[in-house]
Amino acid sequence: MKKFIIVLSVAFIINGCKSSKVTSMNGQQNTLSPKEKNNSWELLFDGQTTNGWHTYGRQVAGKSWKVEDGVLHLDAASKKQFTTPEGGDLATDQEFDNFDLKLEWKISKNGNSGVMIYVMDDAVKYPEPYYTGPEMQVLDNNGHPDGKIYKHHAGDLYDLIASPKDASKPVGEWNYVEIISRNGKLDFYLNGEHTVNTTMWNDNWRKLVAGSKFKAWPDFGTFKKGRIDLQDHGDDVWFRNIKIKRL
Repeated sequence: MKKFIIVLSVAFIINGCKSSKVTSMNGQQNTLSPKEKNNSWELLFDGQTTNGWHTYGRQVAGKSWKVEDGVLHLDAASKKQFTTPEGGDLATDQEFDNFDLKLEWKISKNGNSGVMIYVMDDAVKYPEPYYTGPEMQVLDNNGHPDGKIYKHHAGDLYDLIASPKDASKPVGEWNYVEIISRNGKLDFYLNGEHTVNTTMWNDNWRKLVAGSKFKAWPDFGTFKKGRIDLQDHGDDVWFRNIKIKRL
């Protein structure tokens, strides 16, 4: 009997420790761990403000980008039309060249958005961020019409490279993203699945662009330094835990 009680006690302690660890990890949103700080990670979203971000082509963040309970939310219903001063894509104040970017996103039913990289913020020369910035698609694959288009699924390098499988989670659930760009080598990960592996700026890259909708914009995908951009595609979308490490 004594031996049985000891075994139960040990099991309880072990399980209790595991449970406590999981709860603690899940509760730490929009923060950097000591290890991440030592490894030079930076928070791009502090969980409380839009500091460090601005609407593309403007100086401040549009009012439709709201911070709610530690989440950056594009409130589409608060806008008067598809793209207005209240909304628009949200771009980082800083520019990045080689980087490891991590974030989480959640999309609304039938929603569409994206995460762009190497965006050149010059709204006079480039009216939209997608004139320059390649995009990791954010999408409700099952509800949005783009879910039926090859190379337009969540996790794809939009209109350029399709992911080998649908790695997205259902509407209402958080999706975890990692984008690594180093000296032209570009890798996308969605929920732990390696969805894209390519090299930018070489002959093959130029062929990919020439065979896509972006062929109309000669500077698309040519910049080796630029801003991170969260797309306003007219639908509600949520982001959190946005962090980056310069490589």
